[in-house]
Amino acid sequence: MSGFLLASALFLLITIAAGMVRVLRGPTDSDRMLAAQLFGTTGVAILLLLGEALAMPALVDVALVFALLAAVATVAFVRQRGGRETGND
Repeated sequence: MSGFLLASALFLLITIAAGMVRVLRGPTDSDRMLAAQLFGTTGVAILLLLGEALAMPALVDVALVFALLAAVATVAFVRQRGGRETGND
């Protein structure tokens, strides 16, 4: 079972690498923020999978903290942007 969980974590890590293209290329700030949000949620999923596979409950706590920080980062981005979108929509 832990092999499956580790393979799933590796797959999610690959999706983060694919999302890096969107962060670097844009085209808008909102696209970049959504990709960064993807990193946050995928990172939480990876930590949860690793915590279960390696029997390390502390990783679950770290995942919960990351989830809270990702939500705060999104709110800060929206407040900084003022809820408006500029770019090629």
